Amino acid sequence: MREITPAEVADRPLVDVREPHEWLQGHAEGAIHIPMSQLLARLHEVPDGAAIICRTGARSGQVVAYLEHQGLDAVNVAGGTVAWAAEGRPMTGTVD
Repeated sequence: MREITPAEVADRPLVDVREPHEWLQGHAEGAIHIPMSQLLARLHEVPDGAAIICRTGARSGQVVAYLEHQGLDAVNVAGGTVAWAAEGRPMTGTVD
């Protein structure tokens, strides 16, 4: 599984796989919300080349491994939204 830092996301589409209550607490600006629990039903919505993010990078890593197994290009955002916010990247809401 490939990982990138929040700064390396650049022009990749960003997909947040956290659950709805987590998303509402704060998320990366411009992210697409596809909760991990809905991934199979919404797989067609995941853009090829997406950067996948969760809170700390653990769940998103699992999602990236699955997407790669399905033949899609995806990368994990190391450190998740916690690292994203710590780097001062644009957020909607707050992250605890």
